[in-house]
Amino acid sequence: MKYYVWTEGCQMNVADSQRVSSGLESLGYTATTRPGEASVIVLNTCVVRQSAEDKACGRLNSLAPLKKANPNLVINLMGCLVGIRTPDKLKERFPYVDVFSPPSDPGPLLAFLTQDEVRARQEDETRQRHAWMDEDLPLPAAEHGHLVSAHIPVVLGCSHACTYCIIPYRRGAERSRPAMEIIKEARSLVRQGVKEITLLGQIVDRYGLDDPSLPNLTGLLTELNAIDGLERIRFLTSHPNWMTDELLEAVASLQKVCPHIEVPIQAGDDEVLANMKRGYTVEQYRRLVEKLRTVIPGVSIATDIIVGFPGETAEQFQHTHDLLADLKMDVAHLARYSPREGTVSARRMIDDVPAEEKMRRFRLLEDLQEHIAAEIHARYLGQTVPVLFEEKVKNRWRGRTTTNKLVFVESSADLRGRVIPVQITWTGPWSMQARLPVGTGGVE
Repeated sequence: MKYYVWTEGCQMNVADSQRVSSGLESLGYTATTRPGEASVIVLNTCVVRQSAEDKACGRLNSLAPLKKANPNLVINLMGCLVGIRTPDKLKERFPYVDVFSPPSDPGPLLAFLTQDEVRARQEDETRQRHAWMDEDLPLPAAEHGHLVSAHIPVVLGCSHACTYCIIPYRRGAERSRPAMEIIKEARSLVRQGVKEITLLGQIVDRYGLDDPSLPNLTGLLTELNAIDGLERIRFLTSHPNWMTDELLEAVASLQKVCPHIEVPIQAGDDEVLANMKRGYTVEQYRRLVEKLRTVIPGVSIATDIIVGFPGETAEQFQHTHDLLADLKMDVAHLARYSPREGTVSARRMIDDVPAEEKMRRFRLLEDLQEHIAAEIHARYLGQTVPVLFEEKVKNRWRGRTTTNKLVFVESSADLRGRVIPVQITWTGPWSMQARLPVGTGGVE
């Protein structure tokens, strides 16, 4: 029996797909890269933008002929396209789908495959969403002993509800996983060869705030920092309103927590931020960036920006452009606004920025960020920095610095999972090249 998993979207979906694969392999299935030879196909979907939803629906439609040719094929639609409550319209639109699974919940698929009617009828939603995580499942066979960096969801859902965001409607209210469950999972991953873990949450800084019995994110990081064999810890995504001084001090002081913060600004204009319901001002964000760079020397900062939000004027966009030019962030994830059905912005605001103008603004920020990143990376030239190597790609080993900079080296040795100090010999806006110390298998 074989299974095929297709994943689209964020790191949370990647982590969810990994757990689905583990669950399927515990039932005796083996992975395949060919949908046509699979007896179970899982599509783990994203709908954060219209293009992602269109891509998911297109992929799902392409499976109809396979189902017609093989009625015993099990098709599982999972993720944000399904949401926390499966709409009848979705079932009507895709009648050949056998199982609809909410985000982060492989339970319905595993219940269907095992015909576990008790579990399938389980009414306690919270218990159902977390029960599968209690199991110490091994990594999928293709990743066991090979996966160096893994993601661990720690906060599921979101209750902040920015006006443009579909996530709260699809992933449900914010809920933190038990700390011991997370620690158990981290230890299990380390035993299987993982050296780096990334804690995930829509607002990861809010970990534990929904449950007084849990530690906060600082406490969780402290406990994870003590795990033997774990080399690095990362977390994302942060929110400006929830990055406390205590958390910043923890990043600065805990040896294994990497000095890399992902904290979106989304727009550089106060009126646009208010319309987005972000809950902070540009000046407050500026002060946060200044504090990050003061408390955590050498920190790298990534941000997110949406261009073309409803009502955004040319002047307001220029404010965003000027802010990015001034703050000089290490990474800027850029997106053009896309109305999502059900969100406040889609219901109450007019998508009045033309597509061509959105693209123009996108390109301007893209070009600006390319120059900024090239300038930041150039400072690494000649420096020796520790790099955790993850995999070999086209005859070169790929790894990352603690500040999340992508580094490539040529080597005949097996560098997977090793942290090696390398000398940077070339830098560009998106990656760097380096030379290994003599005696570690580098190509001179």
